[in-house]
Amino acid sequence: MSKQQIIRYLQSIVAIPMLAVAIPLTGIQSISDTTPINDNTVETSISTITTQEKDELKKQADHIDAFFESHNAPLEGYGMKFAVEAKKNDIDWRLLPAIAMRETTGGKQACKNPKAPNNNFGWSSCKKGFDSVDQSIEHISETLSGNNPDAPHYKDGMTTVQILKRYNPDSVVPGYSKQVIKIMKMIDSDEAII
Repeated sequence: MSKQQIIRYLQSIVAIPMLAVAIPLTGIQSISDTTPINDNTVETSISTITTQEKDELKKQADHIDAFFESHNAPLEGYGMKFAVEAKKNDIDWRLLPAIAMRETTGGKQACKNPKAPNNNFGWSSCKKGFDSVDQSIEHISETLSGNNPDAPHYKDGMTTVQILKRYNPDSVVPGYSKQVIKIMKMIDSDEAII
């Protein structure tokens, strides 16, 4: 869900945050973050994850980990991180694991450049590294979703195919987007790819 969608949703249910503070609700966690905006207004975003959403994230994480396990890939065990960051950034949960599989066989062929540690995605042509695998998943998910202001060529609301064509154009690697989509379907074919 995009940031704007979350804000619109929260504006439509103003009473829920007030009730959540006054009356603890079973199965719902609320985390408030108040951030000043440049025009002296305050934006409040509330992250609420229901039991059903937790179950869905677990299911997605299990699919990702099972896929990496079946290929003996080093990224096995990061399934929940992939699922959480995809949800947070409103991208297909299979996208980043599929890119990692296509680019580095799930981390087996991670970038060898000493200046690019923890880069299992071929990110920035293996010229950029990360402090941890978690940080790489966070950064790349945020960027592909259009939520990274330092990467204006990725826009909020792009389809998975549009993201892939920006990530690695078919003119550079013919059929790249189709290859990644095929891997996404191998991770889980129950969901459509848009």
